[in-house]
Amino acid sequence: MDECFKQRKLLADEFKKYQKVFVALGDENRQNIFFVLLENDKVGMRVPDITKKTHLSRPAVSHHLKILKEAGLVSMHRDKTMNYYYVDADETCWNGLKILIDQVNNVIQSAKKNGYPNFKEE
Repeated sequence: MDECFKQRKLLADEFKKYQKVFVALGDENRQNIFFVLLENDKVGMRVPDITKKTHLSRPAVSHHLKILKEAGLVSMHRDKTMNYYYVDADETCWNGLKILIDQVNNVIQSAKKNGYPNFKEE
């Protein structure tokens, strides 16, 4: 097995670790919810507030928040009967994605150096 293939296999395994994140951010509605949460000047937003900003229904916002939460991108805190959603600042996920991107760059550089067919110089 050549070195380039080994690197790509390891890269695929790393991508699988973050599959939920990519799926969560792969939907335009979830991206919009994520942007709204990032741009919010308060610590957290309630579903009705997100609904107003995104023009999505309450059930749709709740559904998308659940997926973002399961991916580790959004968290929730409760104040009595009210739930507030906010972008999760846990560095584990974000640092992992940064490492993954660095690995992608390393594989690309290695592939170019080894003349991998998709990287022929023109």
